[in-house]
Amino acid sequence: MAFLDQAAKLLDFSQPVDVPLLESTVELMYNSSGEQRAAAERLLLQFQEHPEAWSRVDGILNAASGQTTKFFALQILENVIRFKWGALPVEQREGIKNFLSGLIIRFTTDEASFRQEATFINKMNLILVQVLKHDWPTKWRSFVPDLVAASKTSETLCENSMKILRLLSEEVFDFSRVDLTQAKTKELKASLNNEFQLIHELCVFVLMNTRKPDLVRATLDALAAYLTWVPLGYIFETSLLEILLQLFPQPAFRNQALQCLTEIGSLVIGPEFNTHFETFFKIFMTQLQQVVPPTVNIAEAYEKGTDEQQKFIQNLALFFTGYFRAHISLLEGTPENQQALQAALEYLVQISFVENLEVFKTCLDYWNFFVPDVYASTCAMDPALVFSFAPTTPQPPRRKALFASILTKLRNVMICRMAKPEEVIVVEDDNGNIVRETMKDNDVLAQYKTMRETLVYLCHLDHEDTEHQMLDKLRQQQQAGSKWTWNGLNTLCWAIGSISGSMQEEQENRFLVTVIRDLLNLCEVTRGKDNKAVIASNIMYVVGQYPKFLRAHWKFLKTVVNKLFEFMHETHPGVQDMACDTFLKICHKCRRKFVIQQPQEREPFVSELLSNLSETIRSLQPHQTHSFYESVGLMLGAEAEVTKRDDYLNRLMTPPNATWQQILQEARARPEVLKEQAVICSIQNVLQTNVSVASSLGQPFLPQFKLIFADMLQVYKLYSELISASILAGGPVAARSTFVKYMRSVKKVVLKLIETYAEKCEDAPLLATQFVPAMMDPILGDYARNVPDARDAEVLSLFAAIITKLGTQIENEVPRVFEAVFEVTLQMITVNFEDFPEHRLQFFALLHAIVNQCFRCLFMMSPAQMKLVVDSIVWAFRHTERNVAETGLNLLADMLLKFAQSECATQFHQTYYLQLMQEVFAVMTDSFHKPGFKLHARLLHHLFTVVDQGTIKAPLWDVTAKGPTAYPSNSSFVREYVVNLLTTSFANMTPQQINACVAGMFDIKDFSAFKHHLRDFLVQTKQFASQDNADLFAEEVEKELAQQKEAERQKLAAVPGLLPGAATADLNLCLETLDSWQFNAFALDKAANGRALSVLAFSLFHRSNVIKLLGLDATRLASDVLRTLHVICNRGDLRRLVTPEYTDILPSLIDHVRGTQQNGVQSFQGLEGKPHCPVYNLSGNEATEVRQAFLLLTVYFSAVIHDYDHRGVNNHFLVRVGDPLALLYNDVAPMENHHVASAFLILKEDRFNFIHRLPTGVKSSLRTQAIDMILATDMKQEAGGQL
Repeated sequence: MAFLDQAAKLLDFSQPVDVPLLESTVELMYNSSGEQRAAAERLLLQFQEHPEAWSRVDGILNAASGQTTKFFALQILENVIRFKWGALPVEQREGIKNFLSGLIIRFTTDEASFRQEATFINKMNLILVQVLKHDWPTKWRSFVPDLVAASKTSETLCENSMKILRLLSEEVFDFSRVDLTQAKTKELKASLNNEFQLIHELCVFVLMNTRKPDLVRATLDALAAYLTWVPLGYIFETSLLEILLQLFPQPAFRNQALQCLTEIGSLVIGPEFNTHFETFFKIFMTQLQQVVPPTVNIAEAYEKGTDEQQKFIQNLALFFTGYFRAHISLLEGTPENQQALQAALEYLVQISFVENLEVFKTCLDYWNFFVPDVYASTCAMDPALVFSFAPTTPQPPRRKALFASILTKLRNVMICRMAKPEEVIVVEDDNGNIVRETMKDNDVLAQYKTMRETLVYLCHLDHEDTEHQMLDKLRQQQQAGSKWTWNGLNTLCWAIGSISGSMQEEQENRFLVTVIRDLLNLCEVTRGKDNKAVIASNIMYVVGQYPKFLRAHWKFLKTVVNKLFEFMHETHPGVQDMACDTFLKICHKCRRKFVIQQPQEREPFVSELLSNLSETIRSLQPHQTHSFYESVGLMLGAEAEVTKRDDYLNRLMTPPNATWQQILQEARARPEVLKEQAVICSIQNVLQTNVSVASSLGQPFLPQFKLIFADMLQVYKLYSELISASILAGGPVAARSTFVKYMRSVKKVVLKLIETYAEKCEDAPLLATQFVPAMMDPILGDYARNVPDARDAEVLSLFAAIITKLGTQIENEVPRVFEAVFEVTLQMITVNFEDFPEHRLQFFALLHAIVNQCFRCLFMMSPAQMKLVVDSIVWAFRHTERNVAETGLNLLADMLLKFAQSECATQFHQTYYLQLMQEVFAVMTDSFHKPGFKLHARLLHHLFTVVDQGTIKAPLWDVTAKGPTAYPSNSSFVREYVVNLLTTSFANMTPQQINACVAGMFDIKDFSAFKHHLRDFLVQTKQFASQDNADLFAEEVEKELAQQKEAERQKLAAVPGLLPGAATADLNLCLETLDSWQFNAFALDKAANGRALSVLAFSLFHRSNVIKLLGLDATRLASDVLRTLHVICNRGDLRRLVTPEYTDILPSLIDHVRGTQQNGVQSFQGLEGKPHCPVYNLSGNEATEVRQAFLLLTVYFSAVIHDYDHRGVNNHFLVRVGDPLALLYNDVAPMENHHVASAFLILKEDRFNFIHRLPTGVKSSLRTQAIDMILATDMKQEAGGQL
């Protein structure tokens, strides 16, 4: 420590700095430990933060010998440039610039020092660029000319100049948005553009004259940074491109030249340069074939190659993908171009087999662009039928034929390299053993999604080739015998599962049956538990991906489920888990099939399952049993008959209820039994089983919930008392004991069960009157009475859910909730920022629920309570944990909005406006809180708007001290207040800057412009410049990603098979209940994105076989007619109603109608008479079927159009006001006549005429009966004879 006492004289800036002493101190900080290191670090930090420290940098750099000391000095200089540059006098700024320039020149003019001090020189280059961002071009106009002139005097100096130019380009064009104002960025870009002629001349001069490899490579690196934005004349009208193509074949410069060519090839510009791009590509391909002959196996060469050769393959992939994205259409015209294109695509396919993941991702990203583009141009439907449910005839597939061989090889790539999907949890570990996956790899899941989309498009382009390749590979696996490979079978089955829904129904059925049969055969003949586990995993994955096939084939579905039950007894790691997961997935998609009594079955499958329940779940672990119960709960939810459903529920819950009652009975006789670990685990398991069923069954879980509710609260209370006693006796350490942890698990699952049912409950009054009062003392009162370590955050979560569910129905209980949890929880969470993290989140979630659902309860609080609420919110958004801070900001935003619209707006803002304004500014200018910038901006914008609009009716300033007329308005006062606040906080900003910033905050009303203004303000404060500022732009990034995601979703929705999942399942579930009283029209409208009528109508036409029996035009019916007739009460151009949103549900409806079994046509016994129509010379059953089909067509069609183009008023009103419709139809049912006439006018258009194939007499009969039916809906008419 004696040395450190001596080193303290470094802080005496009245004396020259002792450089050897400084070096020793720096060395001590880096190479010692303990107190010595900490003391040295504190001393150096004090030195660094001294206002005069920067003035010693030149002496340190000139005298120091160690690199670490030099970097320490440079860091001091960098900080003063970043944060204090504008405050330095002009002569000092000039001195720093001259010193930096001289130092760089000194080190770079000597070859030896240039190589030896490369890291040090790079740091100086970065600091020089920081100076340029401040002073160039206005205060350093000669920088680029001086740099270019100096570069011609020395090759090493020139090499370093290229590095500086590259850094400058990157700072201005790539990183400027994070630490430069918008105006400064624009100025720098314009200056760099204007100065580029000198830079271009220097680069060309170097490339044509030097023989020094390092200088050429540095020049090419600099060029690569400039080529994305330079004027195109410098590329195509000079010798630059020719020079780059000449350098490409040379091994020493190949990678750098290829990077430059990649930047050029990726440019997207006007057609006037097409010829240049074509010529450039053909020359490049000629040279490439000399460098890498087409016969080379690139994947093998990559494995054996050097680092430079492997980098070349990666750069080559980047070149091809960049060029093709921008210009592939140029190469599809002439045979010569096509030949070059085919050769290039062959190279890219070969590169796709390279094992390196980054190289493969580069190729995959392009294939995911290329294949959909080919599909769109060759298999896209006619624009008039773009939303059709039915298949259409594509245009001649020119591009499909051109790329046929490439597409075939791509299918092989996708099949052989398919990534693992999320559902698969049986995997091979690093040691070659088959194990259960314990952690999901998000990169692999993203890769699977991309590969799946690409393969689905490839399947649409050629179903036959896809099927042939997959089945051929499966046969090879079978024929391999004991030599078949896990990886080969896995990727094949993952690929098979990924194309679900992309084939025609008959082909898909045939294909899937073949696959499952071959996999089962392979499972039978294969020996070894690992091998069988792999095959079982693949069988389960494949069948889980084809729910519509399972729905349409009951026997196969039953066989699959029974096979899953067999797998549930297989103890190999992961197999049982995957069997339970697959069963859950199938129950989600096919739940109704299990509660219907199928043909040739004695009872519904669910009844059979419940009869054998104990045997089925015998081998399952508790968490697997819970998953199984959740699956069966989904089945029960599909049962429409209440009596049956309750009986099924009772049978399902019999085993856990028996265990529950047995434990309670023993506890009544011997209470100590509840303290046994095995008993606690059993209780937890029983309650978790109830949670699983409640989560999937929902409201129908009520009988079971009532059965256990009272006893469950008693158990909760008992364990809570035991936990409190244990912690009081043993202190906080006891809370971590095994005994307490087990008891807390029971409490948590009790709370989870109540919260789950509360969220699912559809009878809010029942919840509010029967259950909430009963839990107030056992749960809420218990929370208040407990010691802090015994309180569960789930209590807060539970009451947040209840308040959200019940809203104003629970307003009277909110003060009691507030009293029980508010102060005691605040005392726990405000001690520090680390303890009780879950309580923090759930506390503010509860407060947020109260603000949103029971806002008027805040008016009943005392001033002290209200201050406590506001202070707690401020504490939340000042928290350093992002999730807590965001919760506090969102809560404050909602509360401010509600108070601004209430009668208490003035009172609230008088009390808290200035405090909240100051606190929001404090966190916004704190670098720890950058992720919350979007919300900070939203809050400030609101606060400025509120005061500007006069929402606050009383003065915000201290009237007692300043008088009521001190300011003309609150707006004037707040302006002055904010100016003073910022002036005292940011001494480095000039008064002019602060006044301009505050004026903009008040005057800019558009929120987007307001955010940009705030960003510029933050950059000027220099609080953020030294760190990553990406969070300041988070909202724009999120918005852009959301727009991209929506565009991608709409694109995928138009292609069958690309969007399997919830939308399809919801639509199917709605349509499956069509014949029951439980049919939910609102749910169908939601699942069909507001197109319930057209979806329902087409489904009825399809399932009743009307389309097939009468030969209707399904394409026209699905694509246009039903969508147009769907709209009620709309006027104007009917075609505008055909909106893109309709595409959302097309794949889902296709899935449904493909999977619907044809159960024959229902007869309408209640309708008298027969339709007058020909019978197409048919007799017997066939004639009867056609008559029934015609009757259904008439009824369905009349139902669809009977309110078409309704005006929203009745006939009596139209007649009284003399509406043109009443005059047209002579006051006789004007609205009904209009419905019929308008609908049949639509059918006159060819693209809407779906009945054009019917004989004339049949069409006439359809029209006659439709008119009769619709006119009969006018209640004023005598409708008896017509009906």
